[in-house]
Amino acid sequence: MENALVFNAISFLTFAAAVFFLFSRGLHLSVEFTGGTVMEVAYSQAADVSKIRSAIDGLGYQDVQVQNFGTARDVLIRLPGQKNVSSAQQSEKVLVALRADAPDVQLRRTEFVGPQVGEELATDGLKALGMVVVGIMVYLAFRFEWKFAVAAIIANLHDVVIILGFFSFFQWEFSLAVLAAVLAVLGYSVNESVVIFDRIRENFRRYRKMTTIQIIDNAITSTISRTIITHGCTQAMVLSMLLFGGATLHYFALALTIGICFGIYSSVFVAAAIAMWLGIKRDDLLKSSSRREGDPADPNAGAAV
Repeated sequence: MENALVFNAISFLTFAAAVFFLFSRGLHLSVEFTGGTVMEVAYSQAADVSKIRSAIDGLGYQDVQVQNFGTARDVLIRLPGQKNVSSAQQSEKVLVALRADAPDVQLRRTEFVGPQVGEELATDGLKALGMVVVGIMVYLAFRFEWKFAVAAIIANLHDVVIILGFFSFFQWEFSLAVLAAVLAVLGYSVNESVVIFDRIRENFRRYRKMTTIQIIDNAITSTISRTIITHGCTQAMVLSMLLFGGATLHYFALALTIGICFGIYSSVFVAAAIAMWLGIKRDDLLKSSSRREGDPADPNAGAAV
């Protein structure tokens, strides 16, 4: 915590850069948000998704989503909309390209996703994000103290904005899967903050002569082995999806990878430091705990799980 100002200055600069790119470049939204054509095709044997994607890329389409749908023989294709080109014309053009490699391919269905549907999905996604944020604040304010709730939300939003900043800067495709990854990062990051906050509260009861800085440093140090093991195992799984999951899971795993790395950073260096600057002290936690548990003298009450 003695170096918290330096770490938080780095966080602020990174956060400011992410906000700048979000406003200047925006997000590269996928077909789900912007509208386009959805095709479902069927093969007589297992389909080669990478070969299908290459055939469609040869038609000049960009950011085409190709994935198995149901079985290995069924494939779902999402095409971005084009001006003065109908959904039927797009699907026919793609089907001709696919039949050049596999004459037995069959078109099961074609649907057009309009911009209005995409706008509704974007609005619902923002509502979901807002509900998660409010739910986390209410939980932390009830479970600990309002200063911890504010600190955790600032740290978690710091993670979300930085993920969006990466996607804006590199113009990676932002899809519903990426939105799901962002929501998962919110829950994942707050879990780490709760573990540290719980240990801080326990230390305030146990070490009466320590200062607030010493209490927080001790809480972070005593939980760091758990942090390394938990995040290391999770990151190994996410990296396996990133490296071997193919194009369908690529951006989903990429968002999780960025979120996990910054989630560790924000929980350790940002959330605890903000709580310290908000003036968290022993009396705040003991009073809030005694109101819920009715026994402020119990040294084992509220121990970290």
